[in-house]
Amino acid sequence: MASSVTPWWKALKIRQEILSASGQIDDVQMSLFQAVHGLGADKPLYADAAYYGEITHPTERLTDLLTEIAVRIGGGPDYLKARSVTRLDQGMGGGKSHACIGAFHLAAHPEALFSTELGQRIAARAKAKVGHDLPTDLNRPHVVVLPCDHMTPGAPVQELDGPAVNLYERFLWRLFSKDYSLFERYQPFWSDKSKIAEAIKAVNRPVLIIVDEVLDYIGNGLDGANKPDLVAQDVAFLRALLDVVNDVPQVAMLVVMIASDRDKTALSVGAQARRDDLNSLLERNGMPATVTEVGDFADILRRRLFDAEPAAEVLAATAAMYRPVLDDKSWTKNVWGAASSDWRARWDEEVAACYPFHPMLMVIAKEEWSKVTGFQRVRSTIRIFAATVYAQQRRGKAGEWVPALIGPGDLPLSDSAVREALLGSGLVEDDRTISNYRSLAEIEVVNNDGTAGTARCQDIERQSLSWTDANPRAAERAATFVFLASIVGTLRPGRGRGASAPEVKAATNVPDISYTVTDADTVVEDLVNPDRGMSAVEIIPGQGNNKPARYFLSTRLTHRMLVNNIRRTITEAERDRVIAEFTQRLASSGPFRDLKFVKAEPERTAADVLATAGLDTAYTSRLIVLDPAQYSLRNGMEEATIVALTVAMGLGKGTQQLPVQWASSAVYAIVNTQRRALARGVAVEYLARRKALAAPEVQNDDELKATGTKELASAKEQLEKALKRAYQHVAYLAQPDPDGERYLDQLTFDDEHSSALDGTIVWKALAERDKVFDAGQFGAKALLHNLRDSDYGKTLSDIRTAFYSAPRLPLLYGGDRDLQQAIYDAVAAGLVDVVDGAGSIVAVTAPNQVNLASAGLRLAKPKPKTCPTCGQPVHQGTCETGAGDEIGTGTGAGTGQTGGEDGSITVPPASTCDSCGKPAHEGACQIPPPATERQVAFSFTRNLLANPDDADNFAALFKTLYMALDERKISYLQGTLQLVVDADAAEGLQQRLGELGINGTIKDI
Repeated sequence: MASSVTPWWKALKIRQEILSASGQIDDVQMSLFQAVHGLGADKPLYADAAYYGEITHPTERLTDLLTEIAVRIGGGPDYLKARSVTRLDQGMGGGKSHACIGAFHLAAHPEALFSTELGQRIAARAKAKVGHDLPTDLNRPHVVVLPCDHMTPGAPVQELDGPAVNLYERFLWRLFSKDYSLFERYQPFWSDKSKIAEAIKAVNRPVLIIVDEVLDYIGNGLDGANKPDLVAQDVAFLRALLDVVNDVPQVAMLVVMIASDRDKTALSVGAQARRDDLNSLLERNGMPATVTEVGDFADILRRRLFDAEPAAEVLAATAAMYRPVLDDKSWTKNVWGAASSDWRARWDEEVAACYPFHPMLMVIAKEEWSKVTGFQRVRSTIRIFAATVYAQQRRGKAGEWVPALIGPGDLPLSDSAVREALLGSGLVEDDRTISNYRSLAEIEVVNNDGTAGTARCQDIERQSLSWTDANPRAAERAATFVFLASIVGTLRPGRGRGASAPEVKAATNVPDISYTVTDADTVVEDLVNPDRGMSAVEIIPGQGNNKPARYFLSTRLTHRMLVNNIRRTITEAERDRVIAEFTQRLASSGPFRDLKFVKAEPERTAADVLATAGLDTAYTSRLIVLDPAQYSLRNGMEEATIVALTVAMGLGKGTQQLPVQWASSAVYAIVNTQRRALARGVAVEYLARRKALAAPEVQNDDELKATGTKELASAKEQLEKALKRAYQHVAYLAQPDPDGERYLDQLTFDDEHSSALDGTIVWKALAERDKVFDAGQFGAKALLHNLRDSDYGKTLSDIRTAFYSAPRLPLLYGGDRDLQQAIYDAVAAGLVDVVDGAGSIVAVTAPNQVNLASAGLRLAKPKPKTCPTCGQPVHQGTCETGAGDEIGTGTGAGTGQTGGEDGSITVPPASTCDSCGKPAHEGACQIPPPATERQVAFSFTRNLLANPDDADNFAALFKTLYMALDERKISYLQGTLQLVVDADAAEGLQQRLGELGINGTIKDI
């Protein structure tokens, strides 16, 4: 609000009686009986004629009514220029009691009333009617008041009725001011028109007779007396009185009896007959009148609520504040034009008439509320608005935000007086509906202390924006208007059901251009959002620009309401249990031989739970899924999880160092902290829908059951998706350098389609990190590549153990089967031997004969092959031996000893082969061929920035590697390479890796 404009709560002074009653004005429903007979504390302020005139706006109709009475009783010979009998037939809250009290003050205290604005207007109009001033005392009229709503037939009150019993006698006692002799003289003549006229004339003064709520007396009241004689006397008296009043000069009569079409009071047959009879007499002898009309609303309210009129400059400045937003093209196109805001065309005049209320609110009160059966137009509106201005003024004095004009979204439902004034105004039909809407106001809009309620929470939790200071209660204002538009029933008079979207946006408007139509759209969309908005709101979809969406707060149980109510009852323990259930169901082992789930134990530390979970399983690759209730990574909340994993992998120090042997074959699936929070929210939604579907009220309603089944299926799907995405991290024991330290390593899935709950996906990701071999990757060459020299001579059992316990060795896709096959293939290729304890080679004829559990069989490097005859290296031809030895046949070809002609054996002189250095032989040399392949392994860590010359050396190294690859001289590759490179080079590497099907990890540093 502009600082130069005085706010309404400073420009206007609320009447003291409203302040004293904390906004709950007690005397809105004026009582003629209290005004006439009230004493002490029971005597209301309006019993004083001057005060009555001060708080009463001189409407045209009220002024006309009182002028007629003034002329009739105080106009002297001109009394015939005014009607004698007037009937007030408006419904409840139409101002009848107010008018009766005005008539009483006019006759009983004319001089005091004439000093007020109301009295001055009456005097001026009477002069215009009769052509001269009326006497200020109106010739001292006498007033007879019969407050029938405070009179019980046949049961007189001694202080007021004296000896009187029937209605005629009560009239006489008041007419003669308790003069017993006159009372006794006319007492017998309850149906004699001449005697009744004579009695009235005996007063020798003008007489005003006021009969208030006569139907209360002649209707069921007379039935209850059960005195047929009394009924006959009272009805006969009223019939005679109505005729007499027309005939006696300077006598006026004011009768209050609501028209039958506006009064839904149930009557007996006899009471209905009496009503019809009296109604026909009033139609014949009197004129019906009303004292207020729709156009009087604003003036009546302001006069009743505030001490004085606002200053003209305040009205002008306030109206000017709204001009920019009223003329804004976006607001005009999307809101003002669609919300039927005709008051914009007469904005300045409307503000002057309605201030401090917004014209939009006044239109609703005048054109909608007043047409609802049961709404007491003036009385109810005053109650609502009195409580509202009091509550809003308190906010202003406390330094809180207050609207420049009180609009339809500014009735503070957090204030019990405002809320109860609305619900008790007649806008809501029955007690059950009132109770339901009372709950809806607190749950959906704002609670009693302003700290809760769907709409209020949205305002409180909204991030600071350019407009939040100017409109800090935007959502609450929107919800309040939807509430107002809903309580009037199924259809708003002339509007349809509920509130239209443009109307709701209009209710959030403030005189500040920083709050745009787009902002209003966002506020309303959040408010009616099925997931985070009001649960009881029913949305009627729009149909083009001419028929926008409408919103209605329903008290009927909907599935959404039930879900929201159940959602509030779901505990964290229930939520975590269902997450654990889903996680176990979604997890799959893939190539891992075992799948484990570690349940949370909140009463113990995360490290203790893992240490005692029995996870160190021998000879088994394991995917271990950690319960998200206790374990998560990232977002600054991972310390306990990291400590627990460190201990579980045997990396702890001191007292936390556990004897863990099989940590290398354990891989952990862990949830991401932030995504866990999202999954928890989805889990709550799933639980709420599961419980709602099981509720009897849903099972017994086919429509609700169908909706619940559909929503539960959708919630289940969303929970499964959320959990898969939440399990983003994998942790494992790593040792990429065989001579380096073991450490806890992690890998993270950044794409939405990979999950640590899927063992196959986890395995493939680990294969890229050389933590595991994928299917078909582990063979004889891979076996030899991963064996160190120290591994030869170890038992097959030890070799097997190493592949499950040594992090330098990748895990095998097929486990023991892959290892058996690789050893068999290596033996068959002559790459290794399997030997027994004595070093003798053991024949291996099939993979399943490789006994990995054997502690006697060992792997050995292959020995050179020897000739079984001569013990020399394997050769072709005849074996060569020393002198005196027999000639044998070797495995190779060639000439040994030769026979002479005489049959003797001739041993040629010893000689050696010039090629191989072996004894001379025939044929090719028997020497093993040179090796065709060699294993190359190297590791390095080098800062090339600190050692520029090394860059050239590494370039040469990788060039040699490139040439070998290009010439197809490399048959097997295994390794992990970590580089820090230029961003452009990284993009090129990523492209090449993609061509190879390798998923490289590239991130900014």
